[in-house]
Amino acid sequence: MKLTINTSFPANSSSQSLLIFVDAEQLQTAATTYQINELETLIEATQFKAGFNENLPLLGKIAAAPNAALIGLDKAAELKPAKLAKLVQTLLQAVQKKFKHISIDISALPESLHKLFALNLTQTGYGFDEFKSKKNEFILEQIDLIAVQSPLDAAQLELIHAIQSGQSLARDLGNRPGNICFPEYLAEQAQSLAAEFPDLLKVTVLDEQQMTALGMHAFLAVSKGSDRPGRIITIEYQNQLEQAPVVLVGKGITFDTGGISLKPGLGMDEMKFDMCGAASVLGTMRALCESQLPIHVVGTIATAENMPSGHATRPGDIVTSMSGQTIEILNTDAEGRLVLCDTLTYVKRFDPAVVIDIATLTGACVVALGKVLSGLFSPDDELANEISIAGEQSFDRVWRMPVIEDYQELLDSPFADIANIGGPTAGSVTAACFLQRFTRDYRWAHLDVAGTAWLSGTAKGATGRPVPLLMQFLANRAMKND
Repeated sequence: MKLTINTSFPANSSSQSLLIFVDAEQLQTAATTYQINELETLIEATQFKAGFNENLPLLGKIAAAPNAALIGLDKAAELKPAKLAKLVQTLLQAVQKKFKHISIDISALPESLHKLFALNLTQTGYGFDEFKSKKNEFILEQIDLIAVQSPLDAAQLELIHAIQSGQSLARDLGNRPGNICFPEYLAEQAQSLAAEFPDLLKVTVLDEQQMTALGMHAFLAVSKGSDRPGRIITIEYQNQLEQAPVVLVGKGITFDTGGISLKPGLGMDEMKFDMCGAASVLGTMRALCESQLPIHVVGTIATAENMPSGHATRPGDIVTSMSGQTIEILNTDAEGRLVLCDTLTYVKRFDPAVVIDIATLTGACVVALGKVLSGLFSPDDELANEISIAGEQSFDRVWRMPVIEDYQELLDSPFADIANIGGPTAGSVTAACFLQRFTRDYRWAHLDVAGTAWLSGTAKGATGRPVPLLMQFLANRAMKND
């Protein structure tokens, strides 16, 4: 979907529909701007109050736009960002299957919400019908945004389009089932992306034999239970830039049965989403290529399938990680931290400026924060603040959680250096504390996106988060570098 920004609605516009946002207290502004015939009579007849999301059709009332409507914002100045998604959803449901090209006058919308509204349009316009016989039949291709004044410009719209492309890729990958999307498939996706952008990307893939040589026995303890071999995929963007890279590490468990510590059957189909951290890294790399941000980034994906079999790791087994630390695996369903810890050791070779790992890591984080906020863990106040600001700017928000030494003793094991779980309390915190033991040589943050990477119920599907957050974070850094 293409977005443009204009200061007025041209008389010769090819737009097939015009939607006009109106403030409940400034209805006359729209009437004057568009010379709407008989508006007062219409308002009286329909008792239109311009309440939030209230719609007033204006068929034939605007000469330049025979198909038009007013959409109420109530008191626009009091409109909260969280309400924009509902507004956009209603709007697109009405036009997505009818018109190829529409215009939306957002002049009544607070300027501070213009960028977020545009981003919401691209996010809500997504549909996944890859495996359906009957397709979605969406025909909407272009939306012209109209505003007398707006902070939105062509450069910002280009970034939004890039985010849309990357977020859609992340959602597509997350929505594909485990029999389609498995570790080798993610490696192929990375290689295809590099073939599309050969001047910007360099891809390397480690197989299990190479991982064995590197001593990645924590990772291999997860992947060995499956007939699908694990992979560590590295995608380097703008590696010619002489700057320490931002390293993004994504958890890519393409299906998580829990291993020998088998999960309950109800809802297990959603464990195809356990690779959404990896999907967000791939999505971010695509968005970087399309936006061509001047920043050095390394995306690394730790991908495996967690299955029960005669080869699977048993609870109580002890393995040695790449870092040399030994791990007692008390629960094979705490597998994400095992593939991540070796990968976090591996990425030290890039001499990173910062490392951010993204993982659907713990159900405990879903209990704590639900589906609204991602959990942010970092001992680095400056980095945590940088990520939090990017989250607010992109409305892909995070909430900082503790990762402090007081919790580390919960991970003590009588038989190994560390246990892979910390008991029944503070599960998301002890998971972060586990990862912290492998990240002390560089600046690090951990995003637990178990609650935000996908939705359940009737709206089941991958969200593509936190691609908007990551892209905003990288865009802010690129701006500082300039």
